[in-house]
Amino acid sequence: MSEQKYESQICSIPNSAHNVFSVLSNLQNLERVRDMIPQDKVQELEITPDSIRMKVDGLGQKFTIRIVDKIEDDTIKFGVDDMPIDMNFWIQLKQVSPVDTRVRLTLKADIPTMFRMMLGNKIQKGLDDGAQMLTQFPYNQWLS
Repeated sequence: MSEQKYESQICSIPNSAHNVFSVLSNLQNLERVRDMIPQDKVQELEITPDSIRMKVDGLGQKFTIRIVDKIEDDTIKFGVDDMPIDMNFWIQLKQVSPVDTRVRLTLKADIPTMFRMMLGNKIQKGLDDGAQMLTQFPYNQWLS
């Protein structure tokens, strides 16, 4: 196996990097969108400020996503535990003006060669959709 790197498209969030970072670096903010998470796909969701534990349809086991490092207003790095493959991902922020922060999601994973062709496009789409979703959050409301 060799590590594969996937990057989302770069999306624009109409807010400061500080506000975006403040919201995204506290995973309990996901409670605000819990009802948008498809319950037929994600079960047993547990959220803390630094981790998310869940069972996803098709995997058959619970796994944990946890924040492993943060660089203020710039990067949030995540590790994934209890998965059959090694992976990690991060959110990168770059403020280009006080009301324009660019975001990109990056994932590195040790995916067996025979699965890369089947999963590569799905991973890419998931990252692009995730980056696009981050542009929709009401960051200013969630800070108050």
